[in-house]
Amino acid sequence: MSKTPPRDRGRFGADTRLVLAGRDPGAQHGFVNTPIYRGSTVLYPTYDDIKHRRGRYNYGTSGTPTMDALCEAWSEIAGAAGTVLAPSGLSALTLALMSCVSAGDHLLVTDSAYRPTRIFCDGVLKRYGVEVEYYDPVIGAGIAGLMRDTTRAVLVEAPGSQTFEMQDVPAIAAAMHARGGTVVMDNTWATPLLFPPHERGVDLAVEAGTKYLSGGSDLLLGLVSANAEHYPALKRTYEHFANCPGPEDIFLGLRGLRTMGLRLREHGARGLAMAQWFQTRPEVLRVLHPGLPDDPGHAIWKRDFSGASGLFGVILKPVSEEALAAFLDGLELFGMGFSWGGFESLVIPFDPTVYRTATRWQPGGPALRFHIGLEDPEDLKADLEAGFARMGAA
Repeated sequence: MSKTPPRDRGRFGADTRLVLAGRDPGAQHGFVNTPIYRGSTVLYPTYDDIKHRRGRYNYGTSGTPTMDALCEAWSEIAGAAGTVLAPSGLSALTLALMSCVSAGDHLLVTDSAYRPTRIFCDGVLKRYGVEVEYYDPVIGAGIAGLMRDTTRAVLVEAPGSQTFEMQDVPAIAAAMHARGGTVVMDNTWATPLLFPPHERGVDLAVEAGTKYLSGGSDLLLGLVSANAEHYPALKRTYEHFANCPGPEDIFLGLRGLRTMGLRLREHGARGLAMAQWFQTRPEVLRVLHPGLPDDPGHAIWKRDFSGASGLFGVILKPVSEEALAAFLDGLELFGMGFSWGGFESLVIPFDPTVYRTATRWQPGGPALRFHIGLEDPEDLKADLEAGFARMGAA
């Protein structure tokens, strides 16, 4: 029989725990990974067993060994009491919100939130009687001034996934908890490896496993981890929706978990180096990256985070749309697509002026979001230099 991984894994470093968490080869006939359990029907041996629902599993939506392996692993990495899975990052975020707000409640949402999150809040939540109010992401402890008797939760995202404002999550959490409210966080940019959400006061932490957990740009998956107080409500809401991901996606999430620490460090180092390189370019007005010393959120990032991912923003000096198109269309190594966290480099133009309501977005030039992949950095720079040359010629 194969050895069972040690249970007291707190003494190990993050990379070791990523390798060990959620694995039990001894229970899998010696195979290293938990296999894919695919199924809906679970059989009971006797009438008495089915009457009293004896057994770990009773139906496919209630969980499988594959699902449990990822949930247990993620809870360990995130420092959570429990985790549930969802078919996408947005689905996970909606699940977290639905578990803590009801009709008549007031919900505070950062103005820098992921736009599909806003669409859900302004559509489904408002339709079901939740009042949604957006706030300046840099408000910090001042958020207490926006709270009402009906305020039940606040949604934070640090940094914002397009505009990269840092939020003082511990200060916001302290203010919300003083009023008995719930703190929900989209922690996809950092993952629990770079920002331990529950240590910083977050009650429900959302991760788009589509990004760095996957690492391969071939997976849709979401995770919500919760502290002990909020896990029961989260679990009930999950069971009511039965909105579970497919077994192959869960398996791929487990596979990606084993190398996530290594990949995230490489993305972070390359991303910061590229952000610094962009600062030297005459075509660039400013770079939006909290790891840069002159970034407005750098002090908070340095205090609360242990590193950066490979996602950041660049504001170009004013150019025509034709010149911007010339820059982007000819890039060979940067794909244009609405995701990040994979092995390849990406870029998208963005303009949140059409939907931000609590703050004004005045960048001073075209805004681009870059994800730095695992290509040779010198090749990426050469590709961008050629793009800047095309932009200048246009």
